[in-house]
Amino acid sequence: MADEPALTRWTFPFGRKKAPAPDATENGDSVQNGNSSTVNGNGYVRHTAELSIFEQYNQANGGSTHSNGVNGVQSAGVDGKPQRSLLPPFESAEMRALGESLSRDILRGNPDVKWESIKGLETAKRLLKEAVVMPIKYPKYFKGLLTPWKGILLFGPPGTGKTMLAKAVATECNTTFFNISASSVVSKWRGDSEKLIKVLFELARHHAPSTIFLDEIDAIISQRGEARSEHESSRRLKTELLIQMDGLNRTDELVFVLAATNLPWELDAAMLRRLEKRILVPLPEPEARCAMFEELLPSLPEEAPLPYDLLVEKTEGFSGSDIRLLCKEAAMQPLRRLMAELDEKEEVVPEDELPNVGPITVSDIEMALKNTRPSAHLHAHRYDKFNSDYGSHLLQ
Repeated sequence: MADEPALTRWTFPFGRKKAPAPDATENGDSVQNGNSSTVNGNGYVRHTAELSIFEQYNQANGGSTHSNGVNGVQSAGVDGKPQRSLLPPFESAEMRALGESLSRDILRGNPDVKWESIKGLETAKRLLKEAVVMPIKYPKYFKGLLTPWKGILLFGPPGTGKTMLAKAVATECNTTFFNISASSVVSKWRGDSEKLIKVLFELARHHAPSTIFLDEIDAIISQRGEARSEHESSRRLKTELLIQMDGLNRTDELVFVLAATNLPWELDAAMLRRLEKRILVPLPEPEARCAMFEELLPSLPEEAPLPYDLLVEKTEGFSGSDIRLLCKEAAMQPLRRLMAELDEKEEVVPEDELPNVGPITVSDIEMALKNTRPSAHLHAHRYDKFNSDYGSHLLQ
C-alpha cells in the first residue's frame, strides 16, 4: 500500500472502474475530420499538432489512459502496427502518476518553426545543426570520439531568439519536445521535485530521440552553497538533475538537453561542465536587423519606400523582440490617426463601411524610434566576457 498515492494528492483513480464517458458531442468536445482538429466547449478549434501527446493518446484510445500500452506493452494502432506506449514501465503507481502529469503538461507536438523563420544567427544555427541535427540524420559518422553532445547551453541577452532556436531544433529533428520550466519540476510535496526530474528523463529516453528544453535554467540550478536561503529540497532537485545528466553519457538513446538562460554567470559550475556545448546568441547584426524590418514592415509598390537604412542605423543594440515592438509602434501611428477621425463621428460606422488604414510614413518611423528604447544592451559586455571565459566556440 505504500506505493499507492493518497487520494488527496492525486486525481488518478488507479485500479478503480471508470464510469463510462459521456458522448463527446454533449460536452462540446467533438472531433472533426478524423482527429485533424478538436473543438472544445468554448468553440476554439485545436489542431492535432497543438495537442499534447497525452491528449493525442487519449483520443486514440477512446478516452482511456490505462490501455495495454501504458505499462510498457505495445498496443496496436489504427493500421494494426505496434505503437510506442505512452509511459515506460514505472516502479510504482506514484511514479506513474508523475509520468502522466508530465505527459499531459509538457510533451508537445511539432513546434513547426523553420530555420528560415529565424533571421540572422547563422553561427548559432550552424553549431546547433552540427551538435543536434546531423547526429540524428547521419548517426554513422557520430561514433566513438565524435559521439554527439548531450548538453547544449544557449545564452545571451533576452529577446534574441534562444527559444525560437530550440523550437527550430525540435522541428528539424522531428523529435519529442519537452518544454520544461521551473514550475514543471518543482512540487510542494516533499521529495516529489527530484522524482519529477527522474521521471522526466525516463520519459525522454522512452520517447527517444527527444529534446529536453530547459528554459530559464538559472531558475532551476543556480550556484549551490552560496545562498544562505537555499532550501534542502532545492539542493536535492539540483543534485538529481546533475545525476540524470551524467546518466545521459552512459546511454545509447539520443536524448539532448537544450538549456537557455539570460544569466549564464549564475549557473552552477557542475552544470556548466555537463552543458558541453555553450553557444552565445548575440544581438542581431545590421544584416539581420534589415531582414527583420523588411519582413515586418514590407514596402508596397504603390507606396513610398520605407527608410530601412535609417532603421538599421538607429537600432544598434536592439534585440529581435525590441525590433518587433518598434515595428508595432510604427504600424500603430496611422491607426491612431484613423481612430481619432472615427471618434469625432457621433454614430458608429458599420464594419463594411470602415475606411482602410493609411500607409506608414517616414514621420511614423521617426516617432516610433523616439518612443522605443532597447532593453537588452546594458549587459552585452558581460555576455562577451562570459563567452570568452566559458564559451565552447568563437564567433566567426
